[in-house]
Amino acid sequence: MPSLADLLTIESSASIFYSYARELALSELFSEREGSAQVEEQINGKSGLTLLVPTNKAVMALARKPHRGPPPKDENEDITISDEEFHKISKENVQRWVEAHIIPASPLTYPTPTTTCETLLQGKSVLFTSASPYEKDDEGWQKVIVEDGIRILRTKQASNGVLFLIDGTISVD
Repeated sequence: MPSLADLLTIESSASIFYSYARELALSELFSEREGSAQVEEQINGKSGLTLLVPTNKAVMALARKPHRGPPPKDENEDITISDEEFHKISKENVQRWVEAHIIPASPLTYPTPTTTCETLLQGKSVLFTSASPYEKDDEGWQKVIVEDGIRILRTKQASNGVLFLIDGTISVD
């Protein structure tokens, strides 16, 4: 069975998310096999990861791209920072954004009617709501809404977790 990294490599509609994730050491977890010491250490003994992977279209639709982070408190303020500081801040913003899309558990329990899951981003939870909470039919997770209206387009099982391709992005705020 392929790993999460393998699935992300062949999922062309998720290439932007994977390009951001590959900038981080965290992405090494996508290649690790379930039960490996690194995965167990990173996810506190739970088996596998659940990746909420936004489509390229969802990332392109963002008003501010992940590396830019939240807007400054005063948009009119002219702030000058060095290239080194800009790179550091950009990397931290990408880290937070990617962590918000990773749930350190797999498989997830199907929501009846709702389930909240902690992400790797400290203090960030994701809410799953089932459109038909007591009926898990053939479409399964595709009838589940993530956060405020994000739909799960496809699910793919990996050796070290599951990939949910979603039509939106998880907010880091």
